Amino acid sequence: MFNSQRPKMEDLPSNRQLMGATAFALAASAVILTTIVLPSEYAIDPTGVGRSLGLTQMGEIKAQLAKEAATDAVATASATASTAGPAAQGAGAQTASDAPTAAARSETMQVTLAPGEGAEIKAAMQKGARIAFNWSVDGGHVNFDTHADAPGIAYHGYEKGQQSTGQQGELVAAFDGKHGWFWRNRSSGTVTVTLRVDGAFSELKRVV
Repeated sequence: MFNSQRPKMEDLPSNRQLMGATAFALAASAVILTTIVLPSEYAIDPTGVGRSLGLTQMGEIKAQLAKEAATDAVATASATASTAGPAAQGAGAQTASDAPTAAARSETMQVTLAPGEGAEIKAAMQKGARIAFNWSVDGGHVNFDTHADAPGIAYHGYEKGQQSTGQQGELVAAFDGKHGWFWRNRSSGTVTVTLRVDGAFSELKRVV
């Protein structure tokens, strides 16, 4: 029933051959790690090969995007918390739903941002109200987060973007509250953001 034959001892690899194969595998893994994995994933390039292949630049971009995403998330959370807190104080405070319907109006605001600095402008709007907006960046580009908040609603996102020089469109309020934009200057120099809004809002204010 058993037709297979046991291999001869001389056909089996020797201990020296096994150790050599193991050493080769470890060396190959180390080379791949230092020349490909570390540069492309973490921008760590101890040999310089990764940069010559363009892998280190890939790792630097990944690291920068991750850092910007984390920074913007912290800034947005801080900004929304600071605006939601005062609105909720006092039992007799007037809520957005208690306010009269806002008449159509137009307003323009500007903010100047140093590298890495952020700012936020929001319009007080009632649910279903519409505003046409147009904002532009002079001197560079910004990351932006279009969002809203209200008592009991810490954050409601509309849209996010990176390295933008401007945007225009229409914002429709999802609920009674404050709706607007957070920008962070990701350029190497100072930039100026100019915002113009037209429509049904009762107040346009810089909150950060």
